[in-house]
Amino acid sequence: MGAFEGIFLDFYGTLAAGDRQAVQEVCQAVIDDYALKADAEDLASRWGDYYFAAIESMDGRGFRLLREIEHDTLIETVRRLGAEIDATPYIEQLNDYLAQPTLFEEVHEVLERLHLPVCIVSNADEREIRMAIAHHGLPVDHVVTSEFAQSYKPEPGIFKAALEVTGWRADRVLHVGDSLHSDVGGAHNAGLKAAWVSRSERIKDIGTDQPDFTWPDLRPLLTM
Repeated sequence: MGAFEGIFLDFYGTLAAGDRQAVQEVCQAVIDDYALKADAEDLASRWGDYYFAAIESMDGRGFRLLREIEHDTLIETVRRLGAEIDATPYIEQLNDYLAQPTLFEEVHEVLERLHLPVCIVSNADEREIRMAIAHHGLPVDHVVTSEFAQSYKPEPGIFKAALEVTGWRADRVLHVGDSLHSDVGGAHNAGLKAAWVSRSERIKDIGTDQPDFTWPDLRPLLTM
């Protein structure tokens, strides 16, 4: 790891487990409450399509919080199934998970043994991710969110903001994340090397970018 002076780490899906289950539980609650003829996994996938499309459409213009995007895209997704819903309680349920997520089993061990400084770089609202990091007592040096940077991965703005916060050089940073599109593609666009954590729990990945490293979990950070 001598070539790197710091590590950028994605959070949800990379450190925090259970994203897929949390989203599907929200979808199942909507289905049950509104007697929808739908499958939770399929509804989650449809919602994901609208959600990611909304993020991609910003491209630095008209920034909105993830909470707002989640709310409006869930309404639109269910509307396409012929129902009008009050999305607020379901978004609260999802954000309760985001504030206290389960971590993958190796996370504490890796962060405690890793000798390089860590900056969390995450598409996340400040409130939930700060609560999650405090809840788990994670030893990270910096946190840069999309809300802070007013930019969503894979746009380079959030990575540039993280480089400014840390003072690290782009060519000496490894970004680690679970999305080929947001993490690998975004890191490469910003001049960083990228490691893809290929976890089976990921909801959806629309990316085709080729990572510099492919790992099943975070443990290779300790052995490179």
